[in-house]
Amino acid sequence: MKRAWVLYVGFFVILFTVYLLYVSNAFDFAAPKLDVINDKVQRFSFVNQNGKKITERDVEGKVYVTEYFFTTCRGICPKMNANMRRVYDAFKNEPDFMILSHTCMPETDSVPLLKKYEDKMLNGSLIKGNDGVYTVFYDSAQQKSPVINTTWNFVTGDKSELYKMARYSYLIDNNKSDTTGKIEDQFIHTQFFALLDKQTSVRGIYDGLKEDEIEKLIGDIKSLLKETKPTRSLKGF
Repeated sequence: MKRAWVLYVGFFVILFTVYLLYVSNAFDFAAPKLDVINDKVQRFSFVNQNGKKITERDVEGKVYVTEYFFTTCRGICPKMNANMRRVYDAFKNEPDFMILSHTCMPETDSVPLLKKYEDKMLNGSLIKGNDGVYTVFYDSAQQKSPVINTTWNFVTGDKSELYKMARYSYLIDNNKSDTTGKIEDQFIHTQFFALLDKQTSVRGIYDGLKEDEIEKLIGDIKSLLKETKPTRSLKGF
């Protein structure tokens, strides 16, 4: 009788242990929990560096990062996109991941210019300086291989729609841009990246110039790629 009782107890201990292992793997308790910041991301239709139309359907079921830049920027954009290149390198082979880099100057950033910028970003060498800041070094005289890229999209489109996405969907306008004047006179210049989940909800906003924020972004992308059901509590930015 005593032996049978010990066997029963042992069986249930093993069963409970298996259950705990399953639950811990399924829910990944060690991963940070990311609240939903905005689940009202609007529909969009832009054109990427290959002349392909990119809409909300292209990012459905994918984790993706967004930003705003312009191709002739000599200030924060090179630093931001060097950091975005790090994100690209970490996830370029992940089919459920995408990057949307929106131009904030669609009046000058044509599809051919975006294509040249893509070549510079992906064929250039990513270098970390002694100060810890990353840059992309591009030697135009060196022969380059054709870019094969379906992950990082550099997009242009209607300026008013691009700016609405930054301000009201992604929430990454730095609040310094003019929203009262004519759209052709407005200018968004922000260093923030937005992270969206597979349900197209904003789950994080990061300073694209700060090392610790980029490291956090990479970790949060890994968490969202594993996630099946997001947290639905909303927080403001």
